Formats: sequence, structure tokens, C-alpha cells
Amino acid sequence: MVKILLTGGAGFIGSHLSIKMAQNGHEIVVVDNLDPYYSVALKNKNLELVKAEENATFINSDILNYPELKSIVEDGIEYIYHEAAQPGVRASIEDPMKPLNVNIVGTINILQAAIETDVKKVINASSSSVYGKVESLPFSETHPTRPLSPYGVSKLAAEHYCRVFTQIYGIPTVSIRYFTVYGPRMRPDLAIPIFTQKLLNNDPPEIFGDGEQTRDFTYVDDIITANMKLLNSSALDGEVVNIGSGNRITINELLDTMKKLLDADIEPIYTDRVKGDALHTLADISKAREAIGYEPTTSIGDGINKFIDWYRSNPDFYIG
Repeated sequence: MVKILLTGGAGFIGSHLSIKMAQNGHEIVVVDNLDPYYSVALKNKNLELVKAEENATFINSDILNYPELKSIVEDGIEYIYHEAAQPGVRASIEDPMKPLNVNIVGTINILQAAIETDVKKVINASSSSVYGKVESLPFSETHPTRPLSPYGVSKLAAEHYCRVFTQIYGIPTVSIRYFTVYGPRMRPDLAIPIFTQKLLNNDPPEIFGDGEQTRDFTYVDDIITANMKLLNSSALDGEVVNIGSGNRITINELLDTMKKLLDADIEPIYTDRVKGDALHTLADISKAREAIGYEPTTSIGDGINKFIDWYRSNPDFYIG
């Protein structure tokens, strides 16, 4: 058993990872400031599940508060999973300063606290948004990084800080480039929960652009598996790695899949494309496969079906 600090543990991925790590016998300290970017009530529902685990505790704190962060890390933390972030391409366009502070300064605080204590490794959550403009598909880790939004820029900068801290200070770090993660308890402002709610209510879903943009949708269980494999592996120290499904579908195909599963017959409304959104994403996962034996196990059809089953079993989750 090791003692792990998990930032952003009240969020979607963070709560899933916290629960799984605690169930595997590790001592988990969750730090989250419960930022109202989306409903705090939803984050508290995630936290209820986290705190139900015997080995998990929660501290309401902000990674931008360095003295408080350092005192938490000094209390025996051995590993840090850094999931806390200001997400959202559109949100970053409206307020570019917030991702700068949270995603860049916050990450520097994590790294600084790590090198000043006995932390053995920092595993940093990054994003496929760092790639931005497509030159070739699938995206390998060597593909040029030309982000299209302040959010993407902030995540790329955080990656570079992790790499530099490994090179200069010797703290092992890995940055995981997530590709469109989905599953139970995912953020309510994303396509899959929005489409589900609209179709069940017989309302037309909104699609930005023509719907022919493609995404590599990755089920949350595969993301958690990859994170757990990295805990005891030094194969990728100081590097970045893609974690995706290795497949892509258009948003139109996503909606068609959901319509069939929900037995819904309603056409979407097409609106203007959002500035800063990438046209296509697709992960080359060969590096993760070779380094840590990563192999995604959930297809988009199976994953959407699991999400819909969960949604129907938890009809009140997104209320509040």
C-alpha cells in the first residue's frame, strides 16, 4: 500500500480513479476546491462515493494555495495523481486567464511540492487538445503540437513543466494525453449526457458544425487501467503518452448510435462550429501498448450502452 494524493478527485475521472485506487488498498488523499465550473452538487455526489471507501479521505483545498498544498504533501504522500484542472475549450476562450492559473501555475505548485518532499512520482493528466491542428492521423506523441485554444496551450505548457522538472530536478513524471473520456458520472456539459437527456425528452440535440468532425471516445475504465499501470512503471518517466481507444467516429455517427440504443427518432439541430474545437482526434496508442501493456477493452457501442444503462438507473444524478 502507498499513500497517494489525487487532485481534482471530486471530478469525473478523479473520482473514478480515487475509488479504484482505494479499492486496491492504497491510502488516497483527495484534494479538490469544488470549483463551480459545473454543479458543485454533482461533485459532492462523486465525493460521497469516494468517501465511502475506507482508505479515502477528502480535503477541501486549492492547488493554488501553495503553503496548504505543501503541508498536505509533506504528510507522507508518496505519489501524486494530478487530475485537477480548469477544463473546457469554450470556457478557456471566454476566460483565458483561468486555465493559465489553474492548469499552469497549479501544476508548477504540484511539481514544486513534490521536489521539496519525498514524492516518488507525479502522474499528470493532459489532453489530446495539445495537438490541435491535424497534420496526420492517428496522432502519435511526435505529431506537432499546435493547440487551437487557451485550454490546449495551458495543458501543453503543463506537460513541458513536468518534462523539465524531471530533467532538472530528477522527479519522475508522466503526462497522459487523454482522448475524449466518457462514462458514468461524466461532466454534464459534454455531448453524451446532453444527447441522452435530449433524446429521452424527445428534444432535438444540438450539433456544432456539420457533425462530421471525429473524436476518439475513450471509456473511463480504460483510462483508469492506464493510470494504475503507470503507478509501478518507470518506462515512461519524463515522457508524454496517448491514452485513447485507437478508434474514432463522427458526431453524427455518435448521435445515430445513441438514437438506436434509445429507440429515438428525432433529428438534430445544426449550429455554428465552435472556435477552438479540433476537427479530428485519433490516438496512436502503440507507445502505451509497448511501454505499459495498455489495451483498451470497451468499444464505443458498448461504452455508450453502459452509460445509458447507468443514466437510466440514476435519473436524478444530473439534477442539482
